[in-house]
Amino acid sequence: MKSVINNLGMGTAGSISLAVLLVVWEVLCRLLGVREIMLPLPSQIFVELWDNLLWYLDQSLYTLLTTLAGFLLSVIVGVLIAIGLVSSRLFERFLYPLIIGFNSVPKVALAPLFVVWLGTGAEPKVAIAFLIAVFAIIVDSVHGLRSVPPDITDLGRVLRGSAWDFFFKVKLPSALPSMVAGMKVAMSLALVGAIVGEFVASQMGLGYVIMSAQGTFDTVRVFAALFLLAIMGLALYGAVALVERKATPWRQVERDN
Repeated sequence: MKSVINNLGMGTAGSISLAVLLVVWEVLCRLLGVREIMLPLPSQIFVELWDNLLWYLDQSLYTLLTTLAGFLLSVIVGVLIAIGLVSSRLFERFLYPLIIGFNSVPKVALAPLFVVWLGTGAEPKVAIAFLIAVFAIIVDSVHGLRSVPPDITDLGRVLRGSAWDFFFKVKLPSALPSMVAGMKVAMSLALVGAIVGEFVASQMGLGYVIMSAQGTFDTVRVFAALFLLAIMGLALYGAVALVERKATPWRQVERDN
């Protein structure tokens, strides 16, 4: 109950902060006579969204689906790689330096190659979203799987449980908080990756909206797309946070106490 009240309080405070920001933005732009091409009014942005609501919803849905596809792929592959890194020292020595080195390569530089390899459909956007997000999953999952308290590990050995039971009943629950923390970061990164892919080559999505509007200096449309991206990012982060509360209820009890 306490956590629900806290969440409601944070949501209300956030809504008030956003409302104040929009009002101050509107008033200052009108008082200072800021040109629309430099910084549009919030009222102009909302009119743009309302007049083209269905079109913006289509573009948002395309970006959302590519983001979720890249994110889910990064979770599956990232967790499996993390399990391999923790389970095998040889696998870690061989693969971990390659992962770190590959992560250092700017994904924007790889985006044109994915367009050449995979075409101009949704596939390159999903691939870029996956590549940008997967490293956070791997790092946090490895940290979580290695953070099992030594006394619990010793207890598992004394009880002579199977490796399968020990992993799913001890290691995985202990690693879940770190894994979900990585998922929170990865979700935001997957959204960035999807937008990067749409910047390079796309005829759909909010990234395409921004690039096409930029070419015609339609600043209102750019800000409308950015506003939808901010809402989408908040919603996706909130969804992962909800999964965290459901998957790790003991941590919520600790916070409430």
